[in-house]
Amino acid sequence: MSTESLIRLDSIKKVFLTDEVETHALAGVHFDIRRGEYVSISGPSGCGKSTLLAILGLLDTPSEGTYVLNGREVADIGASERALIRNQEIGFVFQAFNLIGDLSVFENVELPLTYRDGVSKAERRDRTIAALERVGMAHRVKHYPAQLSGGQQQRVAVARALVGQPSILLADEPTGNLDSKNGEAVMTLLDELHKAGSTICMVTHDTRYAEFAERRIFMFDGRVVDEATMHRLRHEEDERLRRPASQRIAP
Repeated sequence: MSTESLIRLDSIKKVFLTDEVETHALAGVHFDIRRGEYVSISGPSGCGKSTLLAILGLLDTPSEGTYVLNGREVADIGASERALIRNQEIGFVFQAFNLIGDLSVFENVELPLTYRDGVSKAERRDRTIAALERVGMAHRVKHYPAQLSGGQQQRVAVARALVGQPSILLADEPTGNLDSKNGEAVMTLLDELHKAGSTICMVTHDTRYAEFAERRIFMFDGRVVDEATMHRLRHEEDERLRRPASQRIAP
């Protein structure tokens, strides 16, 4: 693993305004991700995990703070170039797989390459087959998503994320729609990809899967906290919710 930071976040805040109500999804997040590192982000529902991942993936922008990706300040990047960076630098793995039903396995994985200039049809084919081989799905190239199990669909989704040879894989609850057996298989696959050199940042609410990562980041109420603090805050919140509504005082 390199000591070079691929991602650096400093004082990242995200505020959503709806009907004159401010929701502070992120409240000053700081951390780095180094090249070749495998990081998990975990915490209770509503703690800001997915909001943070959307910002990391250039799908959303912070309200305040600094995000540096590959040595470049993200705030300086326009919308069209953000789309280009998402295509070339970032591989996404989603909970819901997000495969296109009327495209074959091959076509789903090839799709990101069709948006790149200068990539020939032959190169697209070779890279697509190579990505499918890495996830053990090269024998299913002509199948369609509906003909695959959930675990197989997620493997195809991982291949699609890998085909562009991105700088980082961002996985948002990659086991959320899978049973335990298929969930373990996908986590083993991500572990193998990391050992082969991939940089991975994964959001998960499942502590079992968070432990696959070499470094764990814990979030609570939009903040990064240490593990002991997260457990204490969760316990305090559980105790507060057990009390009658008239006796609850928001923290």
